[in-house]
Order: sequence, then structure tokens, then C-alpha cells
Amino acid sequence: MKLFQIEEPEGGPVDANAPGGAPGAAIGVAIGGRMAEIAVAVGGNAEVLQGAPGFAPPPAVPPLKAAHREWREFFETARSFAERALARPVTHVVIALPTAPDAAFEERLSQAAREAGLTPLRIAGGLSAAAAAILAEDLAPRSV
Repeated sequence: MKLFQIEEPEGGPVDANAPGGAPGAAIGVAIGGRMAEIAVAVGGNAEVLQGAPGFAPPPAVPPLKAAHREWREFFETARSFAERALARPVTHVVIALPTAPDAAFEERLSQAAREAGLTPLRIAGGLSAAAAAILAEDLAPRSV
């Protein structure tokens, strides 16, 4: 699926690693079920991304006590999944959990996401992937 995007006057999220600072997308990733739900919002309208035929589905969520490497690989796969679906770089994420995480788990998730090339904007409990995507769109830095 490809979304048609009309940029707001203040621009889109900034990809500091892209040539010329090209905008990167901000996504919401919900890790409450067996499989991750990954969503993107454009203009406050969110859509859960679906896997394209011939491509892998959204990644399976590791057990909460999984090793750091598993969480990093999870976020790398989630980022790749979103980039294929959107046909553009993904640079920011809001991570949604069923309940608020403790500080240690929040730090583990943040570090794994950063190592996977995603800037965590917030980790929150009780959000859906769509709500996390809307929050990610609101919190992501804007290009000038």
C-alpha cells in the first residue's frame, strides 16, 4: 500500500542521515499481541500498514524478557516493513504497549529502537498502533 501524502506547511519529520535532510516518516508500533501492528498517520488520519503480497508480514513480537538483540532485530524488521509499505525512510517511532512499562523495560526498548535506526519519541501504555502513529506524527521534528 502506498499513501498519498500532502505535507503540512511546517514540513515532515527530518531524516538527519538522508542526503539533504529528506523527510522520514514517523510510525506507531503496537507490541501488545503476538504480531506487531505498525501504523502511520498523515494529517491526523492513521492507517495500520498491511504487508504487500510477496513480502514478509509485520514482525512477531518477542517475549517481554527477550534479549536485547531480539528487540533490536524486531525494530529493524518493523522499520523495514514500514519503509517497504511507505516507499520512504522511517526515522521516528512511538511504541505502544498494553500497559505502561517500568523504567528498565522502557530503556531497553528505547536503546533497541535507537540501534535499529529509529528515534523513539515516546513509549506509552494503553495506545493502539493508530493512536501511536497519530502521536508520532505530532511529536516528530519538522523540516524547515
